[in-house]
Amino acid sequence: MRNRRGFWLFLLLLLAVGGNAADYQLALPGYHFQFPRDDFSHPSYQTEWWYYTGNLTSSRGQRFGFELTFFRQGVSRQPSASPWYVHDLYMAHFALSDLSGGHYYHAERINRAGPEIAGIDAAQQLVWNGNWEAHLGQRTEQLRAVADNFAVDLSLTSATPVVIQGRDGISLKSAGAGHASHYFSLPRLLTSGTIQLRSETYQVTGTSWMDHEFFTGSMASDESGWDWVGLQFDNHTELMLYRMRHKDGTVDPFSSGSFVDAAGRSTFLTAGDFSMTPDGDFWISPQTHGRYPLRWQIAIPKLGLQFTLTTPLPDQELTSRFGPSYWEGAVNITGQQHSVLHSAPVHGVGYLEMTGYAPGRANSKFP
Repeated sequence: MRNRRGFWLFLLLLLAVGGNAADYQLALPGYHFQFPRDDFSHPSYQTEWWYYTGNLTSSRGQRFGFELTFFRQGVSRQPSASPWYVHDLYMAHFALSDLSGGHYYHAERINRAGPEIAGIDAAQQLVWNGNWEAHLGQRTEQLRAVADNFAVDLSLTSATPVVIQGRDGISLKSAGAGHASHYFSLPRLLTSGTIQLRSETYQVTGTSWMDHEFFTGSMASDESGWDWVGLQFDNHTELMLYRMRHKDGTVDPFSSGSFVDAAGRSTFLTAGDFSMTPDGDFWISPQTHGRYPLRWQIAIPKLGLQFTLTTPLPDQELTSRFGPSYWEGAVNITGQQHSVLHSAPVHGVGYLEMTGYAPGRANSKFP
């Protein structure tokens, strides 16, 4: 049965890869976000994801990181009355980093919609894949997911306004029409609930980050992947940066980011506003042989920010059977923020994502 199921999922994956991008809409300038409409599905775009990451601490002091991500990949826009017709392929990733115990757990699944197997329902305010689900409210959300050895049941309340990433309705990834996404974030979600790990249940609190992007073929052919961070500082500010990497090792000048101050005001950052540099500490995956930089120096001169990113757990690579493998893990922030009058230490937590380092399937997180 397992082999038959794997073969069927492989066929579905081939369908997804073969979807005709010309049938879908490009992310172009001038898009106007509307909520709650844009919280949910955008079937005229080929690829879409809802991305949750967070750093949580138990009542007994154990530290955890988590990732729960829902992907939709368009396969066909042809009309069909059959509930089994594959219009979209739904993939989900679920990971738990036991940062105190030094262990990483992850699971993935891929489904077609079928009769209520997976999907996005605006009326129910629900995104789901089997028994993994995100209930989307008016900036109050609920996450539930159960895997073989771990589970989460979390409530998330936004402490900041929604951040529209990029300019003029698009977040550019490279030069040329369509190399962009429509992208918004909830950068500080106050989080509480439970984590189950094997036979133990932990009451946890902390902060989470949510990204929602939708696009059609946003990466350029000369790009190999990206490095992304979503960071939450102890002074109640937030930072998102991504650097798109070319295949020759250079950084795409359309890399960008945003800084959110303590009052919730967002500032757009161009590639020239920041530097994000690996600092000599690498981890080599025993599964994929990918070589991931785990220590980063980040500087934003216009904000007086200079800090180091490190991780308490090197092995946070999500190895996938259905798509690219990538590193997605909890990180710590240590540094300084300088001003004309004084300097102050900065600390915080966040998540670092690195794609395109593992050999095999190229660049993006979804086929």
